[in-house]
Amino acid sequence: MSAPPSLNPAQLQAVYYLQGPCLVLAGAGSGKTRVITHKIDRLLQEGYAPGQIAAITFTNKASEEMRERARGLVGARAAKDLVISTFHSLGVRFLREDGARLGLKDKFSILDSDDVLGILRDAGGTTDAAQARSWQWTISLWKNQGLSSEQAEAAAQNDDERVCARVMKLYEERLTAYQAVDFDDLISLPLKLLQRDEEVRKKWQRTLRYVLVDEYQDTNAVQYELLKALVGERAMFTAVGDDDQSIYGWRGATIENLKRLPQEYPNLKVIPLEQNYRSTGNILRAANNVIAANPKIFEKKLWSEYGDGEPVRLVECDKEEHEAERAVARIQSIRGGATTSAPANWSDFAILYRANHQARVLEQALRKADIPYKVSGGQSFFDRAEIKDLCGWLRLLVNNDDDPAFLRAVTTPKRGIGHQTLGQLGEFSAKWKVSLFEALFADSLASAVSARAIGSLHEFGRYVNDLEYRFRHTMGAEAAKPVLMEWLKEIGYEQHLYDGEESEKAAATRWQNVMDFVDWIARRCGGVLEDDGGVKVESERKSIMDVAQTISVILSLTERAGDPNVVTLSTLHASKGLEWPHVVLVGVNEGLLPFRSEDEDMTPQRLEEERRLMYVGITRARKTLAVSVLKRRKKGRDWVAGIPSRFIAEMKLDEKTMKEDPREKLKALRAEFAARAAQAKTA
Repeated sequence: MSAPPSLNPAQLQAVYYLQGPCLVLAGAGSGKTRVITHKIDRLLQEGYAPGQIAAITFTNKASEEMRERARGLVGARAAKDLVISTFHSLGVRFLREDGARLGLKDKFSILDSDDVLGILRDAGGTTDAAQARSWQWTISLWKNQGLSSEQAEAAAQNDDERVCARVMKLYEERLTAYQAVDFDDLISLPLKLLQRDEEVRKKWQRTLRYVLVDEYQDTNAVQYELLKALVGERAMFTAVGDDDQSIYGWRGATIENLKRLPQEYPNLKVIPLEQNYRSTGNILRAANNVIAANPKIFEKKLWSEYGDGEPVRLVECDKEEHEAERAVARIQSIRGGATTSAPANWSDFAILYRANHQARVLEQALRKADIPYKVSGGQSFFDRAEIKDLCGWLRLLVNNDDDPAFLRAVTTPKRGIGHQTLGQLGEFSAKWKVSLFEALFADSLASAVSARAIGSLHEFGRYVNDLEYRFRHTMGAEAAKPVLMEWLKEIGYEQHLYDGEESEKAAATRWQNVMDFVDWIARRCGGVLEDDGGVKVESERKSIMDVAQTISVILSLTERAGDPNVVTLSTLHASKGLEWPHVVLVGVNEGLLPFRSEDEDMTPQRLEEERRLMYVGITRARKTLAVSVLKRRKKGRDWVAGIPSRFIAEMKLDEKTMKEDPREKLKALRAEFAARAAQAKTA
């Protein structure tokens, strides 16, 4: 069989190696997704069934992109049965099928961040949101390291950690009582299942015969062990990652997972992908020079066939406002064609920074120049109150024992059931150790709440049961939408939005969000025909309840889609996996990048991760890169001298070409003036 066209020799080697464990060191812009999808095609040619191949990613966006590419390569029929999912979605599948062996009900709840925060406040007996968030963060980190509350308490270094470990124990007890799991449990519980239950482990090893893992350097300790348990002694897997892009140590990801692979799998085949299909030679040289200062686990050096291109520019700025002005001037200059052969779109530009607070001054400068922009990491569609309200209803239908969802649904919109009644119901349910929903129909409830309140509670309970029945028996997109609209009308949700907003315009915007959400659910109910090379294939029809059962994990990972014609402002962490023709990297000063707080010692490990972050920022650029440093910067209310980051020297830029010509700003202004004059003539 002939080799796939347009794959380079290293990519071909990665695609065709099926004899055992394989590590593909995919440098920035080296075509890793292409390798994964072609390897899936190769596995199908070798006789693997689509359902036996699992490709694991870290975000829904990455999963969707991979599925689209796989569909284009292997066809919709085969792609439909491939297991392309996030770690967390795969964990949900394990628990839905075999969670009963751990004591979970079929319809357990998946708590979102707000629910977890509420439970931690209750468990820790505090109303301090900051304290609860601190516990939440620490508990998540412990879980990602594979620690139970007992192990965390034994390893605690101080009183704060010991208190947190005790709160964690109470939190674990509440999750068990609520028949609920949090996001971290979607990895740790499947691992527990595979490690302790040989029958389940063998079942999943037979089901998923070959596993591919994308962004392997981002795995944490628990994810590593899950992969190890899943592939077993056969070890038929391909891990695709880059040790130079490991930047998530602060949330539990560990570069040690890359070091462990050759130790635990001595026959591991290591294949570096070094040809870059994104950036010019000057950009790649700067990136290679910076990362060379880090100790290497595996040798790798990026190169490209795109020529040297524009020199990497160093922009010296007086302070933050001046830096923002110069970034805007550079964008205007390039967009107007003053420094390149062809004009650019706004979406060709990104301004990257280390910390969120740096965005404010940049936003002000962009607004002043009438340049459209978006801030990466802004409020997600699914974080909006109206969407969380409806998700609360859906979660309650999936798991009647989900108390946080019950409270959201019973109060939104208001149904004549007040806080006093809910307080009495809560005391009753706690006394008898039942969920709030189960307490509704208890014979002895009359001893705790008034007869009038019982009537309202029973009415709500009957409505939830009726709604669950309708949603369970409504299949496919065509049927789902009218049933969902009927539900919204019955609970009076549109009127609820208008009653709660001062302006009709704001209410109308929120109602439009609800309509978009209805369409989103309906589409996932399936039944839509897909064109597979002229063959019509009907996707699997699902009920509204089928969609609702996985909604928590979907919402937790969903990222905003779409790429409008706007400049992107983004943190370096959020920029990973993305690319732009023109990048401005701002605030490259000691204390900002590498980031260091006043009370922090810069350990070698921290410095190495900050250097990898700089490397990620440099390699986001395709055609041009400007790096700006501040001569002075604000620190609290004071001004401090700006010291250029050590990473600037490590880039080894050409002294003759690295300093940006101040006349570029004049060129930019002329280009902008000419563009506006031309626009005025055509208006």
